[in-house]
Amino acid sequence: MSQSDEEDDYMNMVFEDAPKGPKFETSLQRAARKRKEGEARARQKTKAEKEADADAAREEALATALPETNKGFKMMAKFGFKQGDTLGKSEDARKAPIAVDIKADRGGVGLESEKKRKFREQWEEAERLAKRSKQEEGDYLEIRRQEQKEKKAERDLDNAQRTAERLFEKDAEEKGTLEPGDKPLKDINVLWRSRARRRVEMQQNKQQRRELDNSLASRLPTLADEGDVDNDTKVALGQDLKPFYTTLENDLEAEDPELAEFEVLPVTERLQKVLLYLRENFHYCLYCGYQYLDAELEGCPGVTEDDHD
Repeated sequence: MSQSDEEDDYMNMVFEDAPKGPKFETSLQRAARKRKEGEARARQKTKAEKEADADAAREEALATALPETNKGFKMMAKFGFKQGDTLGKSEDARKAPIAVDIKADRGGVGLESEKKRKFREQWEEAERLAKRSKQEEGDYLEIRRQEQKEKKAERDLDNAQRTAERLFEKDAEEKGTLEPGDKPLKDINVLWRSRARRRVEMQQNKQQRRELDNSLASRLPTLADEGDVDNDTKVALGQDLKPFYTTLENDLEAEDPELAEFEVLPVTERLQKVLLYLRENFHYCLYCGYQYLDAELEGCPGVTEDDHD
């Protein structure tokens, strides 16, 4: 063999692949990897994750056939049970075990039902209170509307009574039947007798205040006794008005069943009576504010205010 053959042929040398070992990592990479692994081990799973893991493990266990060496399976096999058969004699019986309801809290059995019952009662109570509050609000608004309606009717009644009294006196004056002076209350039409009664009461109150506030009566007792006073002094003393107010007091103290029977009626009914009196006797409509020429009241839409809307 020549010397050249003994020399290595570096041009045709074949190098074997180096054995694959663990991937080289720096110290920083190794520290980061260990930190991540420690964080993963230390992290607490959430409730949802735990439930998912438990469900997965349960499904896996249920899907795994029982080995024939299982003691429970051996007992059931003696009764003729085979893998995949239903539980019981009926062919429609369940094949899978009853699902397990795992309690996640420390409450006793039946606590959830009690909580649901209390929640349902609270919900029903809140709904009942809300309905009651809404109903009371509606009742309050209805009461307020009714009160406003009655106040409006009272104002209309006062206007109608004043108009009826004025037209009556005007008609009596034109016919020459108007009596001079103040008539007794019982001779006044009951439709506006309450207005005349209020005027009498106001006059009586004024007279009483005049007598209480009049210092001249206590300063001139001698003149009043001797009668040496003129008419103006008598008016100041209230002496010439005493017969008149004595009559007024008698009218106020006397019983008036006719007026009492009229006043006990609802305000809308009293108003209706006065409105009809105005239309029948004077052809006058309160809400039109016009006295028509005849009883037809042509152009008037009706008796009440609603008819004029």
